[in-house]
Amino acid sequence: MMNWDKLLSAKRWGSEDKYNANPAEARSEFQRDYDRLIFSSPFRRLQNKTQVFPLPGSVFVHNRLTHSLEVASVGKSLGRIFYNKLCSADADIDSKYPLVSEIGNIVSAACLAHDLGNPAFGHSGEAAISHYFTHGDGFKYKTLVSEAQWADLIHFEGNANAFRILTHPYAGKGYGSFALTYATLAAIAKYPCEAIAGHNKANIHTKKYGFFQSEQDGFQKIANELDLHKVTDSPLVYKRHPLVYLVEAADDICYNIIDLEDAHRLKILSYKEVETLLLELCNDPKMPARLQEIDDDDAKISLLRAKSINTLIGACSELFYDEQSTILSGDLNCSLIDGIAEPYRSAMKEIERISISKIYNYSSVVQIEVAGYKVIGGLLEEFVPAYLNNTSHYTRKLVDLIPKQFITSRTDTYSRIQTVLDFISGMTDLYAVELFRKIKGISFPSIS
Repeated sequence: MMNWDKLLSAKRWGSEDKYNANPAEARSEFQRDYDRLIFSSPFRRLQNKTQVFPLPGSVFVHNRLTHSLEVASVGKSLGRIFYNKLCSADADIDSKYPLVSEIGNIVSAACLAHDLGNPAFGHSGEAAISHYFTHGDGFKYKTLVSEAQWADLIHFEGNANAFRILTHPYAGKGYGSFALTYATLAAIAKYPCEAIAGHNKANIHTKKYGFFQSEQDGFQKIANELDLHKVTDSPLVYKRHPLVYLVEAADDICYNIIDLEDAHRLKILSYKEVETLLLELCNDPKMPARLQEIDDDDAKISLLRAKSINTLIGACSELFYDEQSTILSGDLNCSLIDGIAEPYRSAMKEIERISISKIYNYSSVVQIEVAGYKVIGGLLEEFVPAYLNNTSHYTRKLVDLIPKQFITSRTDTYSRIQTVLDFISGMTDLYAVELFRKIKGISFPSIS
């Protein structure tokens, strides 16, 4: 069974020999994680990455950055409530596990980073990368990489890409990259297995995958330090770090509820539709009367959203505490949202159903997905063969557009493909569209 003493390691990636946590300092090691992420370029770029609805527009909707900030806020609450419950049950908990009070900070930092690996246009961007290798020109590289490496490419995964961004020694960035703590890095890994073992929906920890072949040794290093439960060596599969459940719950709570709010602002859902979906989650018999006192529909939905999130935070933190032993043994095989009590579980299922039918299939959402699919696919068609076979004036010019931090000295096909994927997956929606238009000759770059 996993234990909190090992799981809450403050050792830093790439700076292990310098680890010397000082409890007298104003910021804990995990608060430093949060601050490093906030000030990082990959985090700032989330401002121009689509969450659900097209950006920018005259009506404010959430992007990946605002979503991540809200998830971090909810995650911190989930972690803090769990710690308070531990304290209530055991007054000596802090002496037993000196870093247990930091759980809220660890979860908050992990929440902040959970979407760093998502390419432009969200899941459509992931699908476009995968499609290039399964049905596009990229299929010809299959015989040039190993079976495990090919699995990375044909199922490109934002979760694994986030772990790469946070740990890979990009040129000029230093070995430690972000140098986050082991606990924070592990709390990001929703699916702690390699790609060849992923996409097995029978287990929550293998529904997708959490690290590329290039980062497998690094993940093993972290897992060994934290004493994560290993399922198999080949393919490499671990059970989740317990705090992953709280990070996942924070994400589930936010996107399910906030997407409704955005859909109302864009007039995709009526006020009455949103009220019907959220009222049961509010757990407040006085709510209908309170809503009658408010004239503005946006203000009403803000209240419904706040109360709903509060209810879900309470339900998920209670379940996490009650199932602590099952989670530490690696045996909880569902998300916290899927495990909460009725009527909240059914209410969330109904929100999911309506979101799929009316929000995620709304015309502008589908249009941005299709456009993003073409843009990402088009960039790959240009840059992958150019970098792998840089023999002409044109391909040399294309390669010159790839920032030096992504360029690798390795000569194997897999590593060189990853160079291009690092470049393209890090683009914002707007930059990807502009670059696509310019290299395709659709628009001409301005000289400033």
